[in-house]
Amino acid sequence: MTTIDASWLRAHPLPIPAADDDKSQRGTVLVVGGSAEVPGAVLLAGEATLRAGAGRLRMATVRSAAPNLAMAVPEALVIALDETAEGRVGPGAADALVPRLERCAALLIGPGMSGEECGPLTSRLLGGLEPGPGVVLDAGALSGLGAHPEALRRHAGRSVITPHAGEMASLLGIPKEEVSADPLAAARRAAELLGAVVAMKGAHTWVVGPGGEALSCDHGHVGLATSGSGDTLAGIVTGLLARGTPALQATAWAVWLHAEAGHRLARQLGPLGFLARELLAQVPAIMADLAAGTDSGSA
Repeated sequence: MTTIDASWLRAHPLPIPAADDDKSQRGTVLVVGGSAEVPGAVLLAGEATLRAGAGRLRMATVRSAAPNLAMAVPEALVIALDETAEGRVGPGAADALVPRLERCAALLIGPGMSGEECGPLTSRLLGGLEPGPGVVLDAGALSGLGAHPEALRRHAGRSVITPHAGEMASLLGIPKEEVSADPLAAARRAAELLGAVVAMKGAHTWVVGPGGEALSCDHGHVGLATSGSGDTLAGIVTGLLARGTPALQATAWAVWLHAEAGHRLARQLGPLGFLARELLAQVPAIMADLAAGTDSGSA
């Protein structure tokens, strides 16, 4: 079993852009998700992609939330999507998004999404995206995925899912207690089914590749168990994929960066009570410290 720690990360460095690279060479990200009730999930995930080093950001969310999202993240292009009466992303959203997929280096679907529309939208987007760019599925995009794995399997080698125990149980059609009893086994089963890298989230996070390779991260912090934390993790993975990082490596890096950000905030603010959005400003410094060979206080 491989442990994700500072030494492993330095042995598997992230791609470093050349001094004359422009933003397009660090990749364009598209984040799709949100709802009238949870508009901030896309904001958290989108900002996370930029903090991880992606070059350009596009975010797509329900029409009612789009103007406020555009003001909150002026660095991004924001796409207003068809919206249902319940305030969820509507069935016409795919028509607006598929033509934009060819410019993506990485696609994240799911933060803040819910409802029966999630499965068909995710399938349409996965079908409309030519294999090559990175793909991350989180939250609502995991709905129904276990019954239709072929949609994601066509992106094998560049795809990642980031479920918690409840989402994994639904994906595999097994009780949550079974996942909690052996999360590594559940992650391996899902990775093989989907041909994807799995970040099996929890106090101890497992990163498993479709070939069965497994990495372990016990660097987490109790303060990370808070609203929006999963959105930030999914965004960090996506941003690293946009930079050209291989899927397993990007996921391992994201899990550790996320965990280390929690430790740094705990030292600054206290073990509980820091916010998911506060994690993001920590990420660039953590990456810089690792690149410079500087040990953090908790590494």
